[in-house]
Amino acid sequence: MANLSKVRGQNKFLETHLRGTGRTLSTAQASANYGIQRLAARVYELRSAGLNVTTARNKSGATVYKISARDTKGSRARVFA
Repeated sequence: MANLSKVRGQNKFLETHLRGTGRTLSTAQASANYGIQRLAARVYELRSAGLNVTTARNKSGATVYKISARDTKGSRARVFA
């Protein structure tokens, strides 16, 4: 069973770290630098919460995620604040 407070904390961190900053994050970076083991699951939760998360490939071919400044409704308000 997942530790829900830890998951909420990870979602809040990802929103703060990625939203509107132009930064990207790969699964390997999330695991090594931040201890986030299931990045794809967190991205699914961010999308379900209404954030506009884009998926791309970096130069080495790894999947990376980026969050735009505005959510799917056009708002800049924080979701996991």
